[in-house]
Amino acid sequence: MRVLLTSTSFLDTPGKHQELLKMQGYNIEMLRGPISEAELLPVIGKYEAVICGDDEYTRRVLEKGRNGKLRYISKYGVGLDKIDLIAATELGIPVANCPGVNQVSVAEHVFALLLSFARNIHLEYNITKAGKWERFTGTEIYGKTLGIAGLGSIGKEVAKRAIAFGLEVVAYDPFMDTIFAKKNNIRTIPTFDELVNVSDILTFHMPQTPETLGILNRERIEKITKPGIIIINTSRGRLVDLESLINGLRSGKIKGYLTDVLDIEPMPNPYLLKDLPNVLITPHIASRTNESVERQGVLAVSNLIDMIQIQPDLSSLRKL
Repeated sequence: MRVLLTSTSFLDTPGKHQELLKMQGYNIEMLRGPISEAELLPVIGKYEAVICGDDEYTRRVLEKGRNGKLRYISKYGVGLDKIDLIAATELGIPVANCPGVNQVSVAEHVFALLLSFARNIHLEYNITKAGKWERFTGTEIYGKTLGIAGLGSIGKEVAKRAIAFGLEVVAYDPFMDTIFAKKNNIRTIPTFDELVNVSDILTFHMPQTPETLGILNRERIEKITKPGIIIINTSRGRLVDLESLINGLRSGKIKGYLTDVLDIEPMPNPYLLKDLPNVLITPHIASRTNESVERQGVLAVSNLIDMIQIQPDLSSLRKL
């Protein structure tokens, strides 16, 4: 079986996931993702299966693949917004992903970003590396209100750590786990608009869907009642309207934007956000720890093995 592997995290991090894949005896070909639609179209038809990252599996790509050999898609990671699931279902191509394996790593990265920004670590590091001794005054996060947009598995891990840091935690989720919220003394907020307005720090943990695309837009930013909000995004770049975000950063409505994800990845050059002094960007590495990569990689390979073994009844394998 010819398998295309494009996840750079999978490729770059040795571990049990690589050993498990090697044991299957597949003919593995590797491209470094994320792979665009234009790059996939000429080649996708020659593979029976793919283990993909955030590649563009559009309807055109899936149709081209199905007219060739493509039969299985195993997504390394959780997010499925780059895969046209409707087209995949219509074409009979099962899609499996890896939920419930990266929440600890992502939650830890949220606080790595927040503490670095609040205490100017990212700035002071470069100053002392240059042989200088310039000291900025930071800000405590203790006692601040942390708003969590999306109280799923990652949002819950963020909440646990926030409570330990002495933050007041509030959360919005249309499918709220009220039992978890009550047990952990988390105040639930009925609307996203209200969440934005009560938060000193806002962190995104929701998927990109038609309903959440650009959910933080010009209108909501202009209505912020607590100027100086810090926004953290480890979900998807397009949850935030870029032009409105930049205006908010320049006006002071938004004190800082700390993000691991962008609307275009890899980051283009030039890129408007990059040179703003109150922006901290990491290159989509929140779940890129040795432990998380191995867990996700093993599950991605196991999902592919399961899909192949239970053929022809494949419809139940799509894990959303």
